[in-house]
Amino acid sequence: MMKNSTRLIAAITAVMVVSITMSTLSVAPNVDAEEVTAFPSREKTISVTGTATSSFEPDQLNISFGVETQEETAKESLDANSVAMDKVVSAIMGAGIPESDIGTSSFNIRPVYDSYEDKETGRWTQELIGYRVSNIVTVETSKIDSAADIIDSGVNAGANRVDNVYFSLSPATHQKLKDDLLESAVLNAKSRANKALGPLDHQIIGVKSVSLDEFAIPYPTPVFSQRASFDMAESARAPTPIFSSEQDVSTRAHVVFIIGSN
Repeated sequence: MMKNSTRLIAAITAVMVVSITMSTLSVAPNVDAEEVTAFPSREKTISVTGTATSSFEPDQLNISFGVETQEETAKESLDANSVAMDKVVSAIMGAGIPESDIGTSSFNIRPVYDSYEDKETGRWTQELIGYRVSNIVTVETSKIDSAADIIDSGVNAGANRVDNVYFSLSPATHQKLKDDLLESAVLNAKSRANKALGPLDHQIIGVKSVSLDEFAIPYPTPVFSQRASFDMAESARAPTPIFSSEQDVSTRAHVVFIIGSN
């Protein structure tokens, strides 16, 4: 009886081993049939910076000048300033500048004090001695060759301040130059990428990202960078020589290209 039981257990064990082996063999082909990628495919890119530079001729003249007056009362100073400024504006318009090109850039009135030491107390004190009125206008015109005529006309008419004179780009020209330079910078980036990929037997197949530098015209160097004052004797001096000059401006474009083999 014991022998029969032993034989039965051995037979059952043999069947189980065979069953497990066959199950393993039946699963293995399915695993081999699937494509297993050890590492996921990675996007290949190249990052390039393109540049573009251009020289431009200024097409806008900017002049800031005006009249400063001082009288004992605010009204007297305002009235005197108004009369003088009317003459200055009329003279500027007489030089061929339309009223639309002339605008007020600043106007202020402030009290003027004189400081002195009180002989009895030894303390310093202030005494109101008048009011100073400053009225500054800015001329923005495309007549860049008229700078000397405009300044001389204004000064001869009574302007005693010339705060700033510089050449710049008009808004329309600025926008066109900006668009042209950005396009050139992107094309330069593409050209550089193609040259780098040639020896590597790769090519551009897409664009991942584009980053553009902020475009800005360099601030022009003023002919007059600070306030210049004139008296009546100076107003009869020789014509003022003013010349414009070319300026360089550049911008950059950072482009990440997607690449693939040829």
